[in-house]
Parts: sequence; structure tokens; C-alpha cells
Amino acid sequence: MAQFMTLPQAVAENLNAGDTAAFEGFTHLIPHASAHEVIRQGTKDLALVRMTPDLIYDQLIGMGAVRKLIFSYAGNPGVGLLRRLRDSVENGWPNRIEIEEHSHAAMANAYEAGAAGLPFAMFRGYLGAELAQVNPNIRSVTCPFTGEKLAAVPAIRPDVTFIHAQKADRKGNVLIEGIVGVQKEAVLAAKRSVVTVEEIVDDLWTHPNACVLPGWAVTAICLVPGGAHPSYAHGYYPRDNASYIAWDKIAADRDTFLAWMKDNVLDSTPEDFAERITHLRAAA
Repeated sequence: MAQFMTLPQAVAENLNAGDTAAFEGFTHLIPHASAHEVIRQGTKDLALVRMTPDLIYDQLIGMGAVRKLIFSYAGNPGVGLLRRLRDSVENGWPNRIEIEEHSHAAMANAYEAGAAGLPFAMFRGYLGAELAQVNPNIRSVTCPFTGEKLAAVPAIRPDVTFIHAQKADRKGNVLIEGIVGVQKEAVLAAKRSVVTVEEIVDDLWTHPNACVLPGWAVTAICLVPGGAHPSYAHGYYPRDNASYIAWDKIAADRDTFLAWMKDNVLDSTPEDFAERITHLRAAA
């Protein structure tokens, strides 16, 4: 059953060194505040999972928190590559991470398999693709009914999943509006989950079927207004495009990156996110 707590408390109680962790969100509601708290607490040796790793994974990798990345796309959306990820893979700075690359379809199905308690996901995919040549976790099975050859990948079962949402009620029920990616499946597949929200309300004022995650499926809920910045939160604030553009130059140089991380992550708090979206609310 969901418990309400501060983000530092939620991270300390639910994430351990060596864990497999997912920080999911698709184009918006990306849990930046949670990732920053993980960096501040110095948790290391993480296996990170995400369909679309972007800035927060670049930051986690650059700060040496990651040993492995399981993903289906990695980049600074609308800008280009992830420079800290590339530096790690190509040059081993600050450490050389292991990568396991999949398709979007494989990741989505793997989350669903994990949520269903299945050992692997089976789907039509990878036809004509060569990714299986570099990823031994892409295999095939034969349908016992039709004889059709199908792709198979291991189920994704994170130790902990972090997501951001618009609101939660006081019973712990979570409402996600706008684009919904695999947040529900990622939470249900995980042993533990931490949900940061823009606000906590007495009533979600929506149809029960619109409640993406009921309180009994969530471990911790944390009030962190602006916690998705620089991504957007539908109905609350728009995407901070300038931050994504600026990140490319910030991440290009190791010293510049470390200085930015000190000023904006290590020396900050979850409460700082509310101030970061003030200008976005005004412009909305």
C-alpha cells in the first residue's frame, strides 16, 4: 500500500547499490527529480532500464552510478546523442558500462511480461534485423500451435521503478494524463516503486478507469512539484526546450559536466524543481 514520504526518504528506503532500476516516462513526466536524488545519495552499480534513455540517464552514467544499460533508444530528443553515455562506452569514463539494446516493441513486451509474472516475452519482431547478433538476450521460440518462429526476450523485473505523475489522492491512487508510455507496466513489474507527483489531492475527480495505478500497487508517493523538469507535465507546464539544447554543450566536456552537476544536482534539493518551472508556467 502506498506510503507518503519525502523523496530522499523514498530513495533511501527503496533503492540499493547493485539494484536494477527503471526511470520511465515517455516524452513527458520523466522522473528527473528522482534521478537527481539517486545521484545525491551516491547509489552506485545500478543496472538502468528504460525505453528511451535521455538526459537523466546521461547524468546518472556521467556520475558513475551505472554498470549496465538496458534500453531501446538513447539520445537527447530533438538535439542529438548522449555525450556522457558515448564517453562511457567509447572511453570508459568515468567507468565503462555494459549495454543491452532492444527494440521498443521488445522493451514494451518485456515490461508486460514482468508485470504478468512471466519469465519472458514473446512477440513478432526482429524480422530481418541483426541486433540479435550482438545481444544474446534476443532469442526465438516456435509456436506450439502454428509452428511460427517468434522473437523472445527476458521479462523486465526491476527492483524499483521511478515514475512521475500529475497527481495522487490521499489513498495513494495515481492519475497520469496525456501520453502514457509503459509507466503502469514498469511499476507493476517492479518489486518496489516510487511515484513523484505534482500535487496530492482529496479526490482525483475522474472516472475510476482513468486511474492508471491504484494505491495498493505503489510503494511510495512523494510530492515534488516540477519533478519532471525539463520534460513537461501535461496540464501543468510545457517542455523546457532550452534546457535540452543547452545540455548538449554542457555534457560535451567532462569538467563542464561535473561543474553543472555540482551546481544543479549535488548542491540542490527536490524542492528546487518547483522554482525551475516558474518561467514555464508563466509562458504557458
